[in-house]
Amino acid sequence: MAKTIATFEHEEKLLASGFDFVLGIDEAGRGPLAGPVVASVATPKDFKSLNLEDKKWNFIRDSKTLSEKQREVMVDFIYEHFYVGVGVCDHKTIDRINILEASFLAMKKAITDFQKRQKELIRDKKCIVLVDGNKIIPSFSLEQLAIIGGDKLVKSIAAASIIAKVTRDRVICDADKLYPQYGFAKHKGYGTKVHFEALEKYGPCPIHRQSFEPIKSHIYSQAGWTKQAKECYYKGVRYSK
Repeated sequence: MAKTIATFEHEEKLLASGFDFVLGIDEAGRGPLAGPVVASVATPKDFKSLNLEDKKWNFIRDSKTLSEKQREVMVDFIYEHFYVGVGVCDHKTIDRINILEASFLAMKKAITDFQKRQKELIRDKKCIVLVDGNKIIPSFSLEQLAIIGGDKLVKSIAAASIIAKVTRDRVICDADKLYPQYGFAKHKGYGTKVHFEALEKYGPCPIHRQSFEPIKSHIYSQAGWTKQAKECYYKGVRYSK
């Protein structure tokens, strides 16, 4: 099946209608059992002068259709051609306000990061945010448009999806160095067989989301925890065999 290649069609129409900047936004990390949710916003630096003949543009698409190596390669290309903002909500925030609200908060943080970095550039400019999915960011002042499947259709959203995914993967790989028994570097915190087996053997670690199952049940029952893993969890220190 041929991969859908995102285009700049939405951006072109909105820029022609009077907007000065069209920002694509997406998040990564709603589903994992551990680690943060990360959002990113991206808008082309100089839309009119982009060399779209460069084949690398074909790799700015839904991050899930790219390999980890391809995403890493594309990060530098995106930062070269887009203004970018990044927002992060950690596992504690996710547990406190729920994953949907944390995703929206991460998006707000990403836009705020972009606004701070490009304060002079966007002063008094008309901006619109294209949000991947069927919901706009609640309680937010900028004009927005929700686009279902936006990461597959809209170049700016696709670029944001890659930045969000790579940023989150790097965070979770750093966590793998602290908690190597869970295999975070391989599954990135998602609920794989290896991850579930590690949870059964060691119980959760400090970056696991306590509001997610089966973490929540482990917290209350403490079943299957080794004494050392349990002590490490409550102290928030590195576990080593």
